[in-house]
Amino acid sequence: MKKAISILMLTFVIFSCGEDNDDLLTPVQTKAAITFNFTHNWDATAINSSNIQTETVTNAHGEIMNMTSLRYLVSRFELTNQNGDIYSFNGYKFTDLSNETTYNFSPDNNIIPIGTYTLKFIWGFNETDNIDGAYPDLNSASWNWPEMLGGGYHFMQLDGMYNVNTTPMPYNFHNGTARVSADVFEQNFAKITLPTPITITNNATIEIKMNIAEFFKNPNTWDLNVLDTSLMPNYDAQKMMQANVNTVFSIGNITQ
Repeated sequence: MKKAISILMLTFVIFSCGEDNDDLLTPVQTKAAITFNFTHNWDATAINSSNIQTETVTNAHGEIMNMTSLRYLVSRFELTNQNGDIYSFNGYKFTDLSNETTYNFSPDNNIIPIGTYTLKFIWGFNETDNIDGAYPDLNSASWNWPEMLGGGYHFMQLDGMYNVNTTPMPYNFHNGTARVSADVFEQNFAKITLPTPITITNNATIEIKMNIAEFFKNPNTWDLNVLDTSLMPNYDAQKMMQANVNTVFSIGNITQ
């Protein structure tokens, strides 16, 4: 009995005083902090604050065009794991391509368990959030959608010139609530689902890639010679934009 007690005491001393004991006490990480980073391109060409006003591109219909400004809004981010558990994130993201500090979105409640997820978010605001005049920061950014067109806020403002190699003409590719008729309006947001699995093992930045060219080609090939300006009150144009946004976004790199 005394021999057994001595062995137990020796074992206790070894595990209590061994130089490598710190390794045994290292906790296993079970949660991670998430940040979303939006990057922008026109097919293979990167678009950012340095070239948004100088890059010339060709859309699917063949018009040569530039982009003098691009701003957009997304909201209601959700990550769903393989068990079907949903983690929703507060707030919305307003991006101005001329200002790279707006490319990142780190919500307050950004801690989730490690695991594999898929991402969903709303293009623009849904009917619950799209409240006229409700957001001071968006009001000061002149982001309001006209009350006569349904009120609330823009989802996107993309402006520039097309046919720049021949006879330059302006376009205003603005998206928001769809006006059916006088005093009749239709919600026009889109539910974006990105099926690419996102495996989180540590604090992570998730890249979300925006291919601007998709707004002009899928599923509706856009003819700027017909649909260039005065698109905000144009119901058909607004619904075409809503359809085309579904292929704009994709998952890029996961930095951990």
